[in-house]
Amino acid sequence: MPKSISVHELHERMNSPEGAFVLDVRASGAYQDWRIQDKGITSVNIQNSKLKEHGPEAFPEIPKDRQIVAVCAKGVSAQETAQMLGDKGYDITYLEGGMGAWSEFYYPVAVSVSDELDLFQVLRPAKGCLSYFLTSHGEAIVVDASRHVDEYLKLAEEKGVKIRHVLDTHLHADHITGGPELAEQTGAKYWIGESEMQGSSRDFNALKDGLKLEFGSSTLEVLAIPTPGHTPGSTSFLVNNQFLLSGDTVFVNGLGRPDLGGKAQEWAKLLYQTVVNKLNKLSDDVIVLPAHYSDFKEITDGGYVGAVLGDLRESNELLQGGDEDVFTESVAGRAGATPPNYETIVQINRGNVHVTQQEASDLEVGPNRCAVKHQG
Repeated sequence: MPKSISVHELHERMNSPEGAFVLDVRASGAYQDWRIQDKGITSVNIQNSKLKEHGPEAFPEIPKDRQIVAVCAKGVSAQETAQMLGDKGYDITYLEGGMGAWSEFYYPVAVSVSDELDLFQVLRPAKGCLSYFLTSHGEAIVVDASRHVDEYLKLAEEKGVKIRHVLDTHLHADHITGGPELAEQTGAKYWIGESEMQGSSRDFNALKDGLKLEFGSSTLEVLAIPTPGHTPGSTSFLVNNQFLLSGDTVFVNGLGRPDLGGKAQEWAKLLYQTVVNKLNKLSDDVIVLPAHYSDFKEITDGGYVGAVLGDLRESNELLQGGDEDVFTESVAGRAGATPPNYETIVQINRGNVHVTQQEASDLEVGPNRCAVKHQG
């Protein structure tokens, strides 16, 4: 029986000096659309059927001098591959749960630690999802929590803090929010833009322009700034004039796509006003921390995804504003493929549709598709 490896063990191997070698045995289309990627990953795609037909020796790209991790959708085909190659002397394990398990893997990274504020980014690499855990003097705020709320409850226990506020920057379309459930389990207040929840019976507190959320230290300020465009009710949070938790409004490599509501031109104009009237008033020194990333190369040397706003203005012509008509046409025309199942996910996040855990897992499979990348 071949040995399996967990997603946590795979992540540790990725961060080792040797890195990890992944043999992905899924169909080529599935591999091209979505696969395990990281600076510590070497990956090849050879279908299980081809390995059976020709034998692994026919594929010299499969190494005999290092450990191999076989990967498939749920772990079944990869286990068969591991058995086949193991019998021929290859050092191979398979990823338990496959890409389904990888989709549900999270890990936290410290962005900033000080006497007044500890700010952690929680990365979900398979989805490119980023959430935030802010602590101060025994209290915490969570921003853009994904549905696996145990990850945040575990962090709260480890840090010895009580979660006071749970915020969603917007109504997410590519993954199911954990915000309402996390708030319910902890007794925290759940906050989101009012226009995001039209037609919803779910309890929430409405974010308003200039709202200041207090927790922990009296010197700590979390300021709500409406930044419509990706959605009409998108809200960013400015933390102590140092960090902008930008949701899907600003990414390291682009802006939030405006087309998911079927009003690309209209929402692109909102995004233009956000850039000109809101973002352009912020200091170049502010560090932008988004809710998604699309490439592991966006991860900084510090291990988190983020960038200085001044640098983004220099590298991304869209953040320079410019002519409104040119901006609108450019943003509205760059969106690309829509997130799979996004209409269903939006209704789940409004509280209008309820699904099982397995159905939720199936709905979330696939990469992040919420950004409009800049050209350059």
